[in-house]
Amino acid sequence: MAQTIVEKIAQAHIAAGPHRPLRAGDFVSIRPLHAMTHDNTSAVMSKFKGIGATRIQDPRQLVFALDHDIQNQDEVNLKKYRAIEAFARQHGVDFHPAGSGIGHQIMIERGYVLPGSFVVASDSHSNMYGALGATGTPIVRTDAAAVWATGEFWWQVPRTIQVVLEGRLPDGVSGKDVIITLCGLYNHDEALNAAIEFSGPGVESLSMDDRFSIANMSTEWGPIAAWFPVDDVTIGYLRAVYKRLKEQGIQRFTENDLHLWRSYPLLPDRDATYAARITLDLSHVVPHVSGPDTVQTMQSLAEMEHKRIRIQKAYLVSCVNSRLSDLQAAASVLRGNMVAPGVKFYIGAASAWVQKQAEEKGIWAVLLEAGAIPLPPSCGPCIGLGTGLLEKGEVGISATNRNFKGRMGSREAQCYLASPEVVAASAVAGYITGRRIFDARLLERNYEVYPIQSQTSERVDILPGFPGKIAGRLVFLPPDNINTDAIYGKDYTYRDDMTPEMMARVIMQNYDPQFASRTQAGDVVVAGFNFGTGSSREQAVTCLKAKGIPLIVAGSFSQTYLRNAYNNGFLCIEVPELLPRLRDEFAGAIASPEKTIISEDKVAIDFTSGTLTWREEKFSFPPLGNVPQSLVVAGGVENVIAKKLGLGQKESALVSGD
Repeated sequence: MAQTIVEKIAQAHIAAGPHRPLRAGDFVSIRPLHAMTHDNTSAVMSKFKGIGATRIQDPRQLVFALDHDIQNQDEVNLKKYRAIEAFARQHGVDFHPAGSGIGHQIMIERGYVLPGSFVVASDSHSNMYGALGATGTPIVRTDAAAVWATGEFWWQVPRTIQVVLEGRLPDGVSGKDVIITLCGLYNHDEALNAAIEFSGPGVESLSMDDRFSIANMSTEWGPIAAWFPVDDVTIGYLRAVYKRLKEQGIQRFTENDLHLWRSYPLLPDRDATYAARITLDLSHVVPHVSGPDTVQTMQSLAEMEHKRIRIQKAYLVSCVNSRLSDLQAAASVLRGNMVAPGVKFYIGAASAWVQKQAEEKGIWAVLLEAGAIPLPPSCGPCIGLGTGLLEKGEVGISATNRNFKGRMGSREAQCYLASPEVVAASAVAGYITGRRIFDARLLERNYEVYPIQSQTSERVDILPGFPGKIAGRLVFLPPDNINTDAIYGKDYTYRDDMTPEMMARVIMQNYDPQFASRTQAGDVVVAGFNFGTGSSREQAVTCLKAKGIPLIVAGSFSQTYLRNAYNNGFLCIEVPELLPRLRDEFAGAIASPEKTIISEDKVAIDFTSGTLTWREEKFSFPPLGNVPQSLVVAGGVENVIAKKLGLGQKESALVSGD
């Protein structure tokens, strides 16, 4: 069976799952090559100990890198950092202290990410590892604890979208402009929860730093993985990593590995099944600016120049755009110039090694002489921590990857995103502009969606204790993007006194105040696409369990919601073909004020064959194998881990918060 690249790499790292070639929708247990945690290592330590685990399954698998709040010299934070370092020393885990650099940069520049590997981190920008031909994807803290204790975590193989790059970028246009363009041009969740395969002749013209930027910021576009093929550019980067590590007495791969990656690069099968294809001509890409306050809106630099939007702060920091070429691009603008009066321009290298390179080449001095304010190599203002945050009424332009309202400071400030060159030029001018203004070029959407292929008929064995079949009244929630606050409101999220009975009475209150009184235990809830978007509160799952709802059927789920569901032993299945049928059938009710549509016609789910039946019509879904079944039977991932470790069963936590 032909496979996409994410299916192939998952297959190579599978610990448990279907006994056949993997395909999109399959649930598997993955043994990643490496798993990185940063300041959140402390929270993972608590989960690890709470499970009852005492030993790291494979210390070589883990990487700890302190990077988020390193400017904070408060004794509470320093104590946390000391505890993380002591834990790493106790268990023999690679530890990179505050000041070493941003965790994702540490992972790539120190050889933890290799072509064809599966590498994860408890941070959303793990997509960046795909630039080196790996599958990089984020995990939540419970998953990280699972990797620590067992070496594995569960994962659902995503659908894949192929992005074909043609042509080459004009001079002065960067990888950051490419990903800003993709975020702004395809801004209707086209790539949400997908894996992206970049391909086409345009790839070879992109530098390694361009690829890192594109893969990193693909997170904001919606994918959970973004992969680039391995070519001479990749090998050149890895060869430099190999030599640098060898000088330090470290070997994470060999000369023979480099030869094999170059001679026999891992590629998708020619007849692999894709969900969609996007084609982008790089020669048509010009600098754009995202925002304000969203990556889904972009404006050309020419438009921004005309508006002359004044700024008070500029930023060249973060894991997306603080490598040597980024600092060099900014220095080329600032050489012989000064940061404009009334503007503060903050700079921070992606790592101590990057800063050292910049210092040795004179780049760092140029930036400082122009009036830039240096920050340590860390996340800092990108995550809203430390020096230089946006204040009320201010406007900032940043080379970071996110500009969500309030993320970099006050919610009453505005933030735009752009390339390092544009950020530096804006810092000099005092308003959003570029070193050079490009004529607008036609950017057309070139997006081809392929028909959803019905799942091949397949029967699976049912584990003892797992329901082979479920049937219940249809409870239909027609909208897409029902968020976790609608499912379980903020007024209850942080209350410790909420019993399961109390939770059941306030379920879906912000969506439909009548939901709790109209529904009953055993009902099958069917929702639209991207169900459970929003915050990571686990009660948006556990309140449904408390109500007696046996499962949620949806067109698709927020990946965070899906992970929280199975981590709490709650069933979720995706049946996208069911949605058009129900929306057509209940078109009149949907047009009315009625938010919850209840039908006495039962929905029947057969897990042995992966079929859902409603009114004698059958719809397929990916069969649930032993991995998701074991999570449901055990009552959640912590109990699965405890069982593997020979520990007692943990109590299901119905009231845990964000």
